[in-house]
Amino acid sequence: MKKGLKKLLAVMVILLGILAVIYLTVFLLAKQKKIFINKWFVDRSSSIIGVDVSSYQADIDMEELKKQGISFIYIKATEGSGLTDSRFSRNYENAKKAELLSGAYHFFSYDSPGESQAKLFIATVGEDIKGRLIPAVDVEYYGDKEAFPPKKEDVVRELRISLETVEEEYGIRPLIYTRSDIYEKYLKDEFEGYKMWMSSLYTPLSWNYKGDWYIWQYFNRGELKGYSGGEKYIDLNVLNKEKKLEELIVK
Repeated sequence: MKKGLKKLLAVMVILLGILAVIYLTVFLLAKQKKIFINKWFVDRSSSIIGVDVSSYQADIDMEELKKQGISFIYIKATEGSGLTDSRFSRNYENAKKAELLSGAYHFFSYDSPGESQAKLFIATVGEDIKGRLIPAVDVEYYGDKEAFPPKKEDVVRELRISLETVEEEYGIRPLIYTRSDIYEKYLKDEFEGYKMWMSSLYTPLSWNYKGDWYIWQYFNRGELKGYSGGEKYIDLNVLNKEKKLEELIVK
């Protein structure tokens, strides 16, 4: 083998080794939730991007969000059996006025009955949701629930009651928001047929979830114009390219 070729191969091996170290470092840091890499995997210019908001974003200018390429918005309506988001009514109405496709979501509580949670949501959102995004139920840990997880049978029972109560009211199954570990612990094989909105903030969703999904919440450190007086950041979501946004609209 010629001396020049040997030298070239040696350089290539070194470069590949460096790239492997960089890749492994990035992977480990992402797994340890120390860096966000999802922005590299989502092309906002060719994807359908949405946001989800609550009172934390304070004053929201829906028209300004639209100007930045936001195609849909989920707005927090209720939490548990007794909390209504203080900004819901104005956000929900302003989104409609701006013709920004919008829907309402409920933050599910492990500490109160599923039926009363659903009834609070229905009373807050109202009867007419035609043309809106289908209702969503946010199932995640809060407080000390990750350290001391509720029993699966209790979660499944109350969540099913809540989901079915909402479906009975609106004639459509709600979207379920969650993350892969909660899905595996509580939802898998229990809620087949429900459309999924999955959260994976530090690594691509495909790295930790192989099931079907409609929306991926990929970043919770988004910074856009159009909201002020509250939280600096806004959650960013992307529609699965194999799905259509129309499939999430109440007919």
